[in-house]
Amino acid sequence: MAGLCSRLTTFLLLLLSALPFIAAAAPSSGCGKGPTLRNGQRVTTNINGKSRRYTVRLPDNYNQNNPYRLIFLWHPLGSSMQKIIQGEDPNRGGVLPYYGLPPLDTSKSAIYVVPDGLDAGWANQNGEDVSFFDNILQTVSDGLCIDTNLVFSTGFSYGGGMSFSLACSRANKVRAVAVISGAQLSGCAGGNDPVAYYAQHGTSDAVLNVSLGRQLRDRFVRNNGCQPENGQVQPGSGGRSARVEYQGCQQGKDVVWVVHGGDHNPSQKDPGQNDPFAPRNTWEFFSRFN
Repeated sequence: MAGLCSRLTTFLLLLLSALPFIAAAAPSSGCGKGPTLRNGQRVTTNINGKSRRYTVRLPDNYNQNNPYRLIFLWHPLGSSMQKIIQGEDPNRGGVLPYYGLPPLDTSKSAIYVVPDGLDAGWANQNGEDVSFFDNILQTVSDGLCIDTNLVFSTGFSYGGGMSFSLACSRANKVRAVAVISGAQLSGCAGGNDPVAYYAQHGTSDAVLNVSLGRQLRDRFVRNNGCQPENGQVQPGSGGRSARVEYQGCQQGKDVVWVVHGGDHNPSQKDPGQNDPFAPRNTWEFFSRFN
């Protein structure tokens, strides 16, 4: 009987470990109220005496009693809020609209925020871009119904650096990040707490060397208590993306690393594929957390 109980316990533990991480919903103060922000609204605010702006995208048939995911989308250097909204040609190194995430959100579970950077970037001087994030999060939490346990951040290049900066400084606010070809460009205040972390990088990146992406990854492999890999995984044949799911991480603090043979490109495709893999990988990662 004892042996049977032990086997049953082991089976249940294995089953639970294979399920998505589920935490109790934390409805924001905007839940149950009429929305004070509308779909497509461009919001202007003031941070440290500087005018800042962002756009909010609501799902179809927004329900004020349903706590939604909130996903921040940060643009790369030289880009803009508008270019993330409209998208650019992915066959020429551009990003799909909203980083390609809304079409994958078939259950309409997310609200998206697209901030606009100062001087088309995220230098985060004296923490002003993190303060911008704080301001947006508070405004959206008050004006819309979100689950404050399900706040996510992603971006390419400088936008990836900004997402990394939030993972460092706002680990208590951000559930997970997806850093696409990023580096430590926007600072890393704190940087010692665990955050679920996805990243991808090209080994032929001529703008931000893959070693810079590995440094960011390794911080959260360590913070999240994961077992380090022996050696560095390399792309497959023809530069095909290769994926590492780190083992032994704290529950709900997954780390996933994808490396490919391409250059500094947010819309890298695997050989023989028509669609970039970053949107699919990012959405799959964020969807693990419910």
